[in-house]
Amino acid sequence: MNDGTMRLDRFLWFARLVKTRNAAQDMAETGTLRLDGRRIERSSAQVRIGSVSAFPLRGRVRVLRVEALPRRRGPAPEA
Repeated sequence: MNDGTMRLDRFLWFARLVKTRNAAQDMAETGTLRLDGRRIERSSAQVRIGSVSAFPLRGRVRVLRVEALPRRRGPAPEA
């Protein structure tokens, strides 16, 4: 993490939205994820506080606004 940003795949994994980092990379590279309204096709896209992401997950469309960047992948209640 540098200058208040984090790679998209790390964020998805740290926030426990996917089980593995590889699954996060696959999700980002399919092109179905949007970050701040633009289509994302690379897992290295940068997420920052205030970013809004929208993506399909388990049959529903999820929309998330990043309130804080996680420091680690902790237990589920922490996520």
